[in-house]
Formats: sequence, C-alpha cells, structure tokens
Amino acid sequence: MNETPGVITLIGYRGSGKSSIAPLLATRLGWTSVDADAEIERRAERSISQIFELEGESTFRELERQVMRDLLKSSAIIVAAGGGAAINDETRAEMKAAGEVVYLSATVDVLAGRIAGDESSPDRRPNLTGTGGRVEIVRMLSLREPIYRQAASLTVDVDELSPDQIADRIEMFLRKRRAVWFNA
Repeated sequence: MNETPGVITLIGYRGSGKSSIAPLLATRLGWTSVDADAEIERRAERSISQIFELEGESTFRELERQVMRDLLKSSAIIVAAGGGAAINDETRAEMKAAGEVVYLSATVDVLAGRIAGDESSPDRRPNLTGTGGRVEIVRMLSLREPIYRQAASLTVDVDELSPDQIADRIEMFLRKRRAVWFNA
C-alpha cells in the first residue's frame, strides 16, 4: 500500500525555529516548505505588524485561518505555522488530520534571546500584549503551551540543539511513523 505524503506542520512560539527548520527538513525529504506568516504577508501585501495596526488582530487571525486551511490541503509540504495558528480549534484539527504536527519547544530565556536578536522582528511581528518582551513570552506561553502539546504528535525541546540536530530528530520520528513515505 502506497500512502501519499501529507503535511508536516511545525508549531511553537515565535523564535522557536519553525521558519529555519521547515526548509532544512523539506530539503532532506525532497518536499517543499512554506512559512505561513510569509504567505499571509504575501497575500495581504503588508507585514503582519501593519495588518494588526491597520485592520486589527481579528482580521489577521481570519487571514491566518484561510492560509492555514489552504496549506493544509497540500501534500509533501512542511508548513512553518505562525505562533498563534494552533490556538484556532478548527486549524488545529486540520493540522492533525493533514499529517504530523511537531512542536518546537523552547524556554523563555531562549525565545527572548532569539526574538531580541532578530532585527526584522519589530517591523514584521507585533507585540501581542501591551508589555512585549520577556513578560509577554511568559504570559503567552502559559496560554499556548498546553495547546501546542495537545496538538503535537512530536515535541522537540530545541534549546540545546542545532538546526541539523532538530531536523535529525524530526526525520527519525517521521521514518518510524511513516516509513512508506521514504520507501516509495
């Protein structure tokens, strides 16, 4: 029986490495990768920060929902989902139905350091609370982490791992779960 490859969705908080790991893993598998936030920005013809500022978070979440719905209908694709995509119940169910969901888990310290070190982050990604920074990460993770863990078929703690080591762990998991994809 030859099963068609589905979608592998990478979830986690901003700065967890989803956008870096998706193309690396896609290259290894011979699949394609898409950064859902970049696709939202492409369709909207503006940054996520501009969408939040001009149209509000609810409009952004509607755009995010549509982009995820479209991407999750694909096959042989790695989707780097936005940090909040998994909070939508329908999107989360579609992620799980489309294939494997991998949660890239990182500590607050690692996330704060990566976000602070990303020069494009302030222009492209809005603060989700009035505080921003470490306080925001703690608050948002307390809300999102249980959702990420519930949605995930695999959780990878990324703090001490290189991108190649993260991709190795995901690939090993996929080979065990979906060996038919690799034997076609």
